[in-house]
Formats: sequence, structure tokens, C-alpha cells
Amino acid sequence: MRLVGRFAALTLAVFATATLFGCATTDDLRFLRRDMEQKIGAVDEKVAAVEPKILAVKDESELLRKDVQANRDALALARKNQANAGADIGDLRDAVQQVRGGIDGLRKEISNSAAQTKKRDEELKELRDKLEGLSFRISFLENFLGIGKKEEPTEPQEKGVAPAGAKDKPKTDKESLYAAAYEVFKEAKYDKARIDFQAFLKQYPDTELSDNAQFWIGECYYFENKFEKAILEYEKVVKSYPEGDKVPYALLKQGLSFLKLGDKSSARLILQQVIKDFPNTNQARIARSKLVEIK
Repeated sequence: MRLVGRFAALTLAVFATATLFGCATTDDLRFLRRDMEQKIGAVDEKVAAVEPKILAVKDESELLRKDVQANRDALALARKNQANAGADIGDLRDAVQQVRGGIDGLRKEISNSAAQTKKRDEELKELRDKLEGLSFRISFLENFLGIGKKEEPTEPQEKGVAPAGAKDKPKTDKESLYAAAYEVFKEAKYDKARIDFQAFLKQYPDTELSDNAQFWIGECYYFENKFEKAILEYEKVVKSYPEGDKVPYALLKQGLSFLKLGDKSSARLILQQVIKDFPNTNQARIARSKLVEIK
């Protein structure tokens, strides 16, 4: 439209100039006017042809502008969401760290509780061992003094040792030697008692008191917590004096010695043998209770 206006203004200026100077005829002016109108028409057609393209470009430019703005808005929203997500991740990390701290605390508490439980178990085991030793000694003293249970004592009445209330009888050298060793054992002088019993067996290897002497040698080692040696001495009772009355006691104490050493398999086998070979005895009842503890 600006081109048409400029062209029309130029035509008017030329016409005015020609009129001013009076150099052109009427025909020339008409010709000039027609020529100008034709050119103006051609220019109008070109403008008309160009205008839709200009409008299309404007529309496309507007669309592009809107797209750019939309992209900017989307980018701003994405940045905001990213910032929010970063904050959420930070919160999650803090929460995870707190949970980890709680787990570490629980693990520490569990470890401390386990250590305390283990310590209590060890103390209980030590108390049981002491109680077992005391019970054995009490039973022995009860039997020795004649105040134990009448059904069947845990330890038999010692041969060669006179029961309480019995009339004094003259003792042989054999009985005196055995009784002296036994008195040392009752005083818990196990090292000296073991030597005395060994001396007795060297002098009297095959008498009615020999199996007892061999058993008490094993007991000396047992009460000294020398359980491996005790097992070997108890085995001598079983092998050397199979008909003696100390065999069930020796087998039972063998099983208990294996338990002290932590060898549950060997202890179980020997305790089962006590139950099988000597049923309805105190030794069998003790063996059954120990088997229950092992399980």
C-alpha cells in the first residue's frame, strides 16, 4: 500500500509539472494518465498478491512467538519441578539417613543384648557346674554318713570305709591305705589323693577296693577340671573292672566330662549307653536329664 501511495503521488507531481510548464498536449496527458493507471493497476495486483503472504508470515510469526512463550513457560515449570524434586530428594536422603541411624542403633543394642545374654549363659553354666559338683559331694557325704536316700545312692557306700554308727573293726593294711587316701580326697586335696590311690593300685591292683581306687583317680582329675585325663581314668574302670559296681558311675562321669569339653556327640552316646546298660538306676535318671539338656 505504501508503494501505491508513493506512485500516485509521483504521477500527480508529474501531471502537475506538465500542466505548470504547458509543454504537454491534452492527448499526451491522457496517454500519460492511462499509462500511469495501468502501472498503478499492475502495482495493486502485485500488492494484492503479496498481502496474503505477508499475512501468512505474520500469522506464522505469531504462532512462533506463542510457541516460544509456551516453551519458556514449560522450561520455567520444568525448572521449578526440578527444584522441588531436588528438595524432595534431599528430604528423602535425610529420612534414609535417620532410618540408617536407627538401624545402627538397634544393631548395637542387639549386639549388647547378645553379649549380655552370652555372659549370663556362661554364668549360669558355671553355676550349674558348681551346683553339680556340690550335689555330687553332698550325695557322697550323705551316703558316707548313712543319711542319704535308701533307694539307691548316687555314690555307693565306700568299701573299706566303716559307715557311721558301725562298730570299729580292725583294719587290714589294705583297708587302712585305702581309707587314708579316701580321707585326703574328702579334704579336696585331689593331687595328693590321686597319688595315694595310684600307690594303692600299684600295691593292690586286683582287690574288691581296686575299682573304687581307680574311679577316685578319675574323680580327682574331674574336680581339677582336667576332663581329658578324667575320661581316660574312667575308661580304666570300665575296661579293667567290668564286673565292679563303679562301672555305671564311671560311664556317667565320662559322659559328663565330654559335655564339659563341649563334645556333645560323644557325651550323648555314652549317656545313652548308661540308660541302656543300667536302667532303673540313679545314673540312668541323671543321664536322661542330661540328654534332655543336650537336645
